[in-house]
Amino acid sequence: MLQAKKDHSAILIESTSNQVDQFGGYTGMTPADFVANVRAVARAADFPFERIMLGGDHLGPNAWQHETAKVAMANATDLMRAYLAAGFQKIHLDASMRCGDDPGDEHSTLPVEIAVERSTALCKTCEEVCASYTSTDRPLYVIGTEVPIPGGAKERLHDLAVTRVEDAENTIAMTKKAFLANGLTSAWERVIAVVVQPGVEFGDDTIIEYNRRNAKDLSGFIQRYDHLVYEAHSTDYQQPEALRQMVEDGFAILKVGPWLTFAFREAVFALASLEREWLPSRKSITMSAIIEMLDNAMLANPKYWRQHHRGDNAELALARRYSYSDRVRYYWSVAEVSAALSRLIANLTEHPAPMPLLSQFMPAQYRAVKAGLIANRPEELIHHKVMEITEIYSDATRSGASNLN
Repeated sequence: MLQAKKDHSAILIESTSNQVDQFGGYTGMTPADFVANVRAVARAADFPFERIMLGGDHLGPNAWQHETAKVAMANATDLMRAYLAAGFQKIHLDASMRCGDDPGDEHSTLPVEIAVERSTALCKTCEEVCASYTSTDRPLYVIGTEVPIPGGAKERLHDLAVTRVEDAENTIAMTKKAFLANGLTSAWERVIAVVVQPGVEFGDDTIIEYNRRNAKDLSGFIQRYDHLVYEAHSTDYQQPEALRQMVEDGFAILKVGPWLTFAFREAVFALASLEREWLPSRKSITMSAIIEMLDNAMLANPKYWRQHHRGDNAELALARRYSYSDRVRYYWSVAEVSAALSRLIANLTEHPAPMPLLSQFMPAQYRAVKAGLIANRPEELIHHKVMEITEIYSDATRSGASNLN
């Protein structure tokens, strides 16, 4: 929101179906809770809520893949209703995942025909919910699903195949045919993007960089459609020039997540280093021990990182803290971790770090403080650190869009 304020622009904020659903998801938030939270943050940031578009990602049977298709789709239908009732405007229709009684095994791909049929049924539900909406208030849709797994790849990465043009063409053609056959002509006109794999991904310590030569055919194909662009997931950690090229090449919706929380973690760890150097001799101060608290929380409940990291104890300890997949992000809300973070912020608010120490651990923020752009306060230092990344995306989307093919 601070970046959008700086740019005088709008902002797209999304939640994914396993994070936020009618039962609470793994965040404990329903769609209505999520919207209330975004509103609260907007008020605190003095950012107009009407400049925020809310999106639902991978909306479908994702969270109920272990159930039968009938049960999973019933839950997915209720999910759609909950998202729309809460005010979400951008809906990713994704029924590509296998359910418990679908043929094949866990490595099998659900036939496109079935995925399209289920996505169409979910879209029909959305249109029924929105039947009384004005044309400008009706949801926008994203179709397709060829994306990396949420949170980064679990295996070592060397190369990644770009979506084949014939597959993208088949997804568009089959979805359009199904929509029109089910009386969803208006909905089809509000399909704005197709999810594809442009050949980007990240793992524990590796990044597959965008190569526009590899994506040339896919990029050229989308130019046949006036109302469609590509939506690219897992664009985290790409070079600024690569992100600009992606937008120019038609991958105009850039999804980013772990890179932002990675930057947040970097900022907190830098502040923890400042605290250790600056305050341990003061008897009246209780040190935060934030890094140790985080690691203790991750060891006590390894469900969010165990399947994502490999190696011996030393390698796992390094990955837990510093991996690109940033599994740390699941633990900031743990009570002990949250309390430690509050203690860290309170300590460095009451006793701001000396400028030479700030220069040592947060050199970019040191320069911003010296220039009078921000104050030497923990919250502002953290925000500025995260905005190093949002600035990259802002530049990429603005300059890339001006040259969009």
